[in-house]
Amino acid sequence: MAKFIALRFLQGLLVLLAIYAITFFLVAATPGSPFSSERAIPPHILAQIEAFYGYDKPVLERFWTSLTNTLSGEFGPSAVYANRSVTDIIAESFPVSLKLGSISLLAALLIGIPTGIVAAVRRNTWLDYVPMSVSMAGICLPTFVMGPLLALVFGLILRLLPVSGWYGPEYIILPAATLSLYYAAYFARLTRGGMLEMLNQDFVRTARAKGVPEWTIVWKHCLKGGLIPAITFLGPALAGIISGSFVVETIFQIPGLGQWFVKAALNRDDFLILGLTVLFAALIVVMNLLADIAHVALNPRLKYE
Repeated sequence: MAKFIALRFLQGLLVLLAIYAITFFLVAATPGSPFSSERAIPPHILAQIEAFYGYDKPVLERFWTSLTNTLSGEFGPSAVYANRSVTDIIAESFPVSLKLGSISLLAALLIGIPTGIVAAVRRNTWLDYVPMSVSMAGICLPTFVMGPLLALVFGLILRLLPVSGWYGPEYIILPAATLSLYYAAYFARLTRGGMLEMLNQDFVRTARAKGVPEWTIVWKHCLKGGLIPAITFLGPALAGIISGSFVVETIFQIPGLGQWFVKAALNRDDFLILGLTVLFAALIVVMNLLADIAHVALNPRLKYE
């Protein structure tokens, strides 16, 4: 197991390095600069600004300096927001995205996994057809459609919930529902598929022939193996919820990482783009690593490769 974890960790580091290099050189190759504006800046002042942020140096030297600073935990100052570092912006907004993502993931698990179990146990009945049809619709509806629909119905028509801001528990419901419904649909379908595979095994038929109660078979013999597909998806789902909430945070005006990533791209804030990209990539790599470990732990037949 230790060798397996070390190998996956090394692979994750190589992936992060590749993502960092690709992002840096793509941003460096983009025309313009963070200091381009409609109002002309005197050339000598522009030269001083570029020298302060290191834009007067060759690209390879800038890459090496940026990489060493990142490895030391410092992403540098924001090129657009004065007197603010990228680290400060991340420290301020990441807890918001983490809270929203954690609540959304918990809701997705509480909805998706029981739904998938019931659909598998009661397959080819209305308890299977209806939830799976709804889950397919949930997968097909993107968040930029689901979010405005929920805001329109529950915020503007029924006036039950606020549609923007981040001031109290009631402000979490609509954005969390928008994020969780999509992933709940995935968890439901994955859990149903895993449970159906387990319920069709020979040992299940033997247990039924011996008169073992159906729910004992489900909970004691099939649940652990049936949840493997859902648990494998758990790591990428958490990273995807946290990093994929750009649209949701924009729709509901939530001060999380999503809005900063959009602003960084629009304002060409190179340091902020790099910092957020590395953070999101690290989340995905770490969550995938944890999912791989959980997958192997739940399925002893897999080899540590």
